Amino acid sequence: MDRLGETASSPKKYSTELTDYSAVHVDKTGPYAENLEVDALVVGAGFAGVFMLKTLRDRGLKTVIFEAGNNTGGTWRWNCYPGAGVDSEVPEYEFSWPEVYKTWNWPSNYPDYKDLRDYFDHVDKVIGIKKDCAFNTVVVEAQFDTKEGKWNIKTADGRMTKAKYLILGTGFAAKRYIPPWPGMDKFKGIVHHSSFWPEEEVDVKNKRCAIIGTGASGVQITQAWGPEAGDLKVFQRTPNLALPMRKRDLTIKEQERTKLYYPELFRYREANFGGFMYGWCERNTFDDTPEEREAFYESVWKDGGFRYWVALYKDNLLNPEANKESYNFWAKKTRGRIGDPRLRELLAPREMPHYFGTKRPCLEKNYYEQFNRESVHLVNTKNNPIKEFTETGITLEDGTHHELDVVAVATGFDVVTGVMTQLGLKSIDGTKLEKEWISGAKTYLGTTVSGYPNMFHIYGPHGPTLLCNGPTSVAVQGRWITDAIAKIEANGIKYINAKIEAADKWKKHVVELNDKTLFPTTRSTYMGGSIPGKVYEPVCYSGGIPAYAIEIRNALDKLEEGFDVVKA
Repeated sequence: MDRLGETASSPKKYSTELTDYSAVHVDKTGPYAENLEVDALVVGAGFAGVFMLKTLRDRGLKTVIFEAGNNTGGTWRWNCYPGAGVDSEVPEYEFSWPEVYKTWNWPSNYPDYKDLRDYFDHVDKVIGIKKDCAFNTVVVEAQFDTKEGKWNIKTADGRMTKAKYLILGTGFAAKRYIPPWPGMDKFKGIVHHSSFWPEEEVDVKNKRCAIIGTGASGVQITQAWGPEAGDLKVFQRTPNLALPMRKRDLTIKEQERTKLYYPELFRYREANFGGFMYGWCERNTFDDTPEEREAFYESVWKDGGFRYWVALYKDNLLNPEANKESYNFWAKKTRGRIGDPRLRELLAPREMPHYFGTKRPCLEKNYYEQFNRESVHLVNTKNNPIKEFTETGITLEDGTHHELDVVAVATGFDVVTGVMTQLGLKSIDGTKLEKEWISGAKTYLGTTVSGYPNMFHIYGPHGPTLLCNGPTSVAVQGRWITDAIAKIEANGIKYINAKIEAADKWKKHVVELNDKTLFPTTRSTYMGGSIPGKVYEPVCYSGGIPAYAIEIRNALDKLEEGFDVVKA
């Protein structure tokens, strides 16, 4: 960006923190101004941040975005690792604004990161986003002043900003997790975290490569590097129960024809549990005969995507025996694609490693076939974890050493809660959110936090989040936040602050909903992730997007029941 001067942090071999991207800005105008005052400050320029910028501006509020990266797109500016792409189809994965979709067409039903970057550039051309964005701007501290009725926000480069409303459009995956393996700085090869991947291509031809982790990014990098790398080792702790993507090219003609129905489709995505254009089968698993079940599974499998997750029988995430039926079908389909019997048991074991769907599945095109290549190897780290990096590679606990040239660290994120605890947020009592949430996250409605007046978050803790298509959750929560702010403005309210008892009640509700499902049986992103020492608890509302929308709307109608309302 031409606004940048020197970077605020010292150069490192590889990036590990958002502040590595902070910069001292030469231009001090517009959203980069010193001592800026606005009505609303939005953190993050992905789907959530862009949605909030437009909707709040449309309501007449002076709004800006602070974005740690160098452009709009959120995840899709950060995620440029080989094979990076989205796991939701279009048009369910896009904004519902007619002025945007009427002038845009996609190359395929599952866009890759380049397509999504182009899309966000198109959104900017149509509605003007970047003029109100400060890039390479990392929030490191924020506290609400009850006397003034405003947030005081500090960024890594030392700028201060005041805003009546602070909106965290930071999503669930903005705090990367890199295990503290000894020796990473000694490694003389190339190493990058998947979400801090460099823009320039990393050459893997004739190189000895490794991928650590088999989540979504690990699966996608494996598919990209499998045909290219000289030798590839995939370090797996838990098998990924991935689903067929069914990616295909889209023609302009078919998209233009379908756009007539987009308004109805965008309403329909909010009527289904996961915010997709499909939902649960009305029947329970054992309402059907074995033959009928097989035919049903086959039809859902054929259509691909997340249908074989949230469009199965309605008891699939509730009934253990029903769940086993869906896993057995998955295993049968997947095992047939893996040639080596030993690898078959590691990648798609007969006995399921956890209940199917209690970890968010990844979508794949030819992931399992990569392991049929002589150059691709699976390294099982379940009982033999990584001990350390050396100058030449990776050593496991049993002493096995792997000589390597290039390493992709695909270990994911401190999911959902880590996004908010890394911003230096302080409550009106002076406590830090980072410390408050050590014993567990607490929100009211999955959009507000007690002690943090006029602060709202989207696609974060205690919302539908990981159980929902991103743009759907953003639209449902974003409209609610905009309407809440409009209500505050129209009624001469200085600030609202979620009541502690309301937050306690909401958390209890989130836990009770979760306890009806199979989610608590597995350490997963839904239960706080696998960060060592992190509390084991549900972090997502598991009642589905339609029920969630009704609940938060009812709460907005009864504002004073859940919030302390302070008049100006």
